Amino acid sequence: MARTGRRPGQTQTRADILAAARNQFAARGYAGATIRGIAAEAGVNPALVHHFFGSKDQVFVTALNLPFNPSRLVDTLLEGPRSRIGERILRLFLGLWEEPVTRLPFFALVRSVTTSPEVADQLRQFIETAVLAKVAAALDLPPLRVTGAAAQMMGLAIVRYVVRVEPMASATEDEVVALVAPVIQHYFDP
Repeated sequence: MARTGRRPGQTQTRADILAAARNQFAARGYAGATIRGIAAEAGVNPALVHHFFGSKDQVFVTALNLPFNPSRLVDTLLEGPRSRIGERILRLFLGLWEEPVTRLPFFALVRSVTTSPEVADQLRQFIETAVLAKVAAALDLPPLRVTGAAAQMMGLAIVRYVVRVEPMASATEDEVVALVAPVIQHYFDP
């Protein structure tokens, strides 16, 4: 009698799915890649892609080794009073840059998007659809306002962590939050 279920030992399936995902995102961009297309290229059922990664967002995050989970970002924005969104999102963002385990992938990501138009395009599509559009819809805000907040935070990251301009580079997190959170909050106020 044939045995059913997963084969014993190591499986190459997850790695095959990630390789296919990288190819699909590179060829079609974030918006054009689909779970079905990734599964077809990997030679697996789409249910396996969902089993290993959950959603297209998570496949992208894993395939590009992004140091954050977009659904966590949206959840953080919504889990508290709207009047404190600027502080919540800024503390989350600064925390990602402060932690060594997420800082290094962020540096790699910044280098990649500044040197590769393909990676920049994939990341742009992902940020627009998986992060900014979801936040704008959840808070009933025009996308331009949410994009403005993202631009402020990215500028802060470049000055504080990449170029390390003083005194911003050595300011405490609380000092940065006190200075910048009101500006970020402005974008989220109706």
